[in-house]
Amino acid sequence: MSAPTLEGGVWSEQGTTPTDVEEALRDLLRERHCHSDAFVPARVLNLVVVADREWRGEIQNRLDNVGRYHASRTILCAVEPGRTAIDAWAAVGAHPGDGAGMIEVGQEEVVLDIGPHHLEHLDSIVDPLVVTDLATLVWSPHGHPEAVDALLDLAQVVLVDSVNEPDPAEAVRRSSELAERAYVVDLAWLRSTPWRERVAATFDPPAWRGDLHKISAVTVRHSPDSVIAGLLFLGWMATRLGWRPGAMVSHGSGLQGTAHGHRQDVRMRLQPQEAMSTPGFAGLTVQTASGLSVSLDRGPGGLSACRTDRRGREWRWTAMGASRGEAGILGEGIRQALLRDKSYGPALAAVGSMVAG
Repeated sequence: MSAPTLEGGVWSEQGTTPTDVEEALRDLLRERHCHSDAFVPARVLNLVVVADREWRGEIQNRLDNVGRYHASRTILCAVEPGRTAIDAWAAVGAHPGDGAGMIEVGQEEVVLDIGPHHLEHLDSIVDPLVVTDLATLVWSPHGHPEAVDALLDLAQVVLVDSVNEPDPAEAVRRSSELAERAYVVDLAWLRSTPWRERVAATFDPPAWRGDLHKISAVTVRHSPDSVIAGLLFLGWMATRLGWRPGAMVSHGSGLQGTAHGHRQDVRMRLQPQEAMSTPGFAGLTVQTASGLSVSLDRGPGGLSACRTDRRGREWRWTAMGASRGEAGILGEGIRQALLRDKSYGPALAAVGSMVAG
């Protein structure tokens, strides 16, 4: 699971216990300190990942590609049907410094092969392995809600991806339930960050701010599996602008609904783009009652933007570097574990009213 430049010791054992793994980690850390006075273990964040063993390689690759947002200690619990004993692998390494005397920041990784019957009591297995006094983030990309529930007394943050839940109402229910006990970081929400930033920036100039209260329609074009991401974007606009969103109903292949604004109603539409294979947005359009419109669409190197005034005149430009890609989204999700986004909760509540009933 380590990047190619990571150097360090490795330990493994079949049919082991959490106590044995904890002792092995202490021994590996001791060896690293003896090997180099420049070694300093990172002490920022624990990351506990619960994944199906058959997809362990994919998850490890995703974790390898998060760049500088690696957790201080990563514990990957690989769930294998029929397994009764725990096999473990642990490593403590460090990225070599650029010169003599440079600090070598440590990184600790543990892989536990476990069975489904371990999940309901996963807290007793993981508890000895997390670094105390650090925030702990839990991510279960293949479901296993019972494992997440078992870890909520240990974890302060839960990483979810609401696009994995085919029913938006169920996605809202689960995220709201988790938010009562932990801080929730939703990758579906983070995928819309560049789009939210660009829409906000478009209306930021004083000459355009008055048009925020004239918005009459918002259309989001998204991949077929990212309905919840589109709903969260609409929920964000509703909460920021004081709209009261109504229910979203089926319209063709998409959804549509109405939000009640201070001056006029706002048409909200979600349009799936069947040709889009990656999660997230293909584009969006914001229109105002005065005839102005702003469109953003995926393009080479960023987002292709188009602004049209009431006379039909167009201005086009590119918002560079707008997409983080899936590797960047996971890294940003880990980074967000140490931050607090106050916009997600209200947006999620607004979506609840859109999918109610």
